[in-house]
Amino acid sequence: MQESNNQWAAIDCQSLQTAYLAALQRPILNRINFTIQNGEFVTLLGLNGAGKSTLLRSLMGLVPIHQGSVTISGMPLSPRTLPQIRQKMGILFQGGGLIPQLSALDNVLCGRLGQLPSWRTLTGFHHSDRRRALELLDHLGLKELASQKTRCLSGGQQQRVAIARALIQSPKILLVDEPIAGLDVLATQQVMDTLAQLNRDGITIVAVLHDLAIAAKYAERAIVLDQGTVVHDGSPHQLSAHFQMQA
Repeated sequence: MQESNNQWAAIDCQSLQTAYLAALQRPILNRINFTIQNGEFVTLLGLNGAGKSTLLRSLMGLVPIHQGSVTISGMPLSPRTLPQIRQKMGILFQGGGLIPQLSALDNVLCGRLGQLPSWRTLTGFHHSDRRRALELLDHLGLKELASQKTRCLSGGQQQRVAIARALIQSPKILLVDEPIAGLDVLATQQVMDTLAQLNRDGITIVAVLHDLAIAAKYAERAIVLDQGTVVHDGSPHQLSAHFQMQA
């Protein structure tokens, strides 16, 4: 299936179901249905174990789907289409997943590895890749720290390096798992402001968050999971009462 003039939704899930887990006595994800349009900023909310991170990984083909379907920009998710789909999507794992002994610049360049032939990785990155990586670090206020090893950076700076690494793939969709976990107030604002700007630039953002106030401030829509099912899909405001009922 080919895309045409951006007419497709960014993400469409229909009756998505993952494997049955005996410990839970249910599938981790159970008949998930939602559609996310291009350019939306959506937050995934829910208590621990609700299935939020599993859902993100299923959208990238990292968790097998047992029933239902996932369609990304009009392209059904399958082993055959997965390489093309991953070119459209970036993912920021919880904790960033950076290599601490590498510089910020080299960590960003690692985001290109999945798109390069193996022989290119043996000869080093092309100068155009290095230029693009430096441009991204500059855009995120980190150009002066490009040569610093990431273990020497603050938590907020590390998260922005991780965002730059995801962006070097030029994704249309960015999946973000707990981007502000363990960050202080200032770093939290810097990271969330960065995501908000990327969304204004046209990137679809799907972010797992735990902070309801942050979700209400930055996202236009909240999808709330409980025990692997969607229990709310709508405004991110006034969700406190909903979570009190779940607890």
